[in-house]
This record gives sequence, C-alpha cells and structure tokens, in this order.
Amino acid sequence: MVSWKSLRARRARPANTRPRAASRPRVVSRVELGDFTPDLDVYLGQAAYLQLALFESLGRAAHIAPSTRTKTLTGAVATSTLERHKGLLTEIERTGADVPETMQPHRAVIDDFQSRTGGGDWYESILASYVAAGLLNDVFSRLAAGLPSDSHDRVVTALETGASDDEKAIVSELSLAISADPRLASRLALWGRRLVGDTLLVARAAISASHQSADDERLEPVFTELIAAHTRRMDSLGLTA
Repeated sequence: MVSWKSLRARRARPANTRPRAASRPRVVSRVELGDFTPDLDVYLGQAAYLQLALFESLGRAAHIAPSTRTKTLTGAVATSTLERHKGLLTEIERTGADVPETMQPHRAVIDDFQSRTGGGDWYESILASYVAAGLLNDVFSRLAAGLPSDSHDRVVTALETGASDDEKAIVSELSLAISADPRLASRLALWGRRLVGDTLLVARAAISASHQSADDERLEPVFTELIAAHTRRMDSLGLTA
C-alpha cells in the first residue's frame, strides 16, 4: 500500500550506537482537511481547472474507446465532469473574479499530472479517470468544509454532480472487460498503484495552498483514509491496490 511518506525521499541516517534516553511518546493531534482550506479563489481555481483537465482527458479517451458502448460511456462521464466544472465556474463568477485568471496558477501542476496519468489505452485512461476523480473529489469535498458557509453547499453539490453514477458505470464496464480478459487485471492493478502516487501529489499541492501548515506526521492519518478509499475503489474491480 502506498502512503504519503513513501512518496518522499528520505536521507539515510547514520547508525547511532549510543543508548537513547527514555522519552515519552509524542502525541500527534488529529487534523481535518477543513483546517487547511485555501482562500476561496485559490480553492475554486484549483478545483475548476482539475475538472476541466479531467474532461479533456476523457475527450481523448473517447477517441480510442474500443467499442461504441465504451465510447458512449466515456461521453456520459465526460458530460458530468463538465457539469462539475461549470458548477465551479459559476462560483468563481459569483466572487466577481476573472475565470481564466483564477484557474491559471494551477495549470502547470495539473497539466503535469495529466501528462503522467493519460494511460496507454482506453482501459488505462478510464481507470485513471475513476481513480483520480474519485480520490481528488474526496480531497476537495473535505477541503470544502473550511469554505464560507454561503459557498460550501453549492461547491459540494457541484463536486457530487454525477460522480456516483460515473463510478458505477466505469466499474461495470471494466469488470466486464476484466472477466473477458483476465490478463487485463494485472496490468490495471499495476497502473492503479502508479496512479495513486501521482494523484496524492496533486492532493498535497491542494493542501499546501493553504495559509496553514501541517507536518507529514499529522497529515498521515488523513492520507491513510484517502488511500483506504482508493483501495475500496480498486477492490470493487477485483484489483489489488
């Protein structure tokens, strides 16, 4: 299982042969992602551009879909992703901010993420949508807890638009494909493990946009829960996370 700590390179520490003095265990207080919500414009810019990038990836996936059925599925998922994007754009417009300028600061990180997770065929691409959209929607829904009350409900509603139906449709189609070609399972399991690392890096960037800071030890339980949700999504496909 991937953890956030495993994504960071650690310097080797020299062995210490001296006996250590007894010390009391450190008490680590639990944090909630709502404690690290960025300013409203930063949050909306990130979330809106992410949905736009996911929509673009689905458009590319539709071109390489292996059948009319999978092309139709991809179009349906792309449509609800675009609806989420539009809902977040509406919130940006409510603030009076310029929409492209609000999203622009987050383009480099998210575009790099998309280039890493595009997938080699339709199966990898749609799994990337399932894993990335699911995990990152979890992150942004939790971060929304710290938004102003007049924005919170609308933002959460926008993020939830079609998400559950998308996941069910993708699971159903991929499960059929895996049943027809068991070799596909091992390839997608490996791809899923790669995806979660790249996706967590985007999640960490979203948290880092806050004025608050938290060390990795305090954030570890939060990321553990996110990884657990990722594992459940992979389990629903019969894949090892």
